[in-house]
Amino acid sequence: MFHYVYVLQSKKDGRLYVGYTRNIFKRLKIHNKGLNYSTKKYTPWILIYFEGFLNQKDALRREKYLKTNMGKRLLKLQLREFLKNEKFEKI
Repeated sequence: MFHYVYVLQSKKDGRLYVGYTRNIFKRLKIHNKGLNYSTKKYTPWILIYFEGFLNQKDALRREKYLKTNMGKRLLKLQLREFLKNEKFEKI
């Protein structure tokens, strides 16, 4: 079974959210139903990036890194073309 680190983008205001799960699509549905307190205000969300790991500790370490300032910069650098061209709805 894979462990995933994922990045969501709010279609409301473009903000990014980094998380960890074992089932990406189920987790995305939970975020979009507003069942996650920290992402509820910014629904709807789209999945824009994910990484798969065979080991849970490796995935959790990566998630923790991507939530740091250096990790956020790396993500924005990796996804710069997508983020530059992405238009989101102002609701």
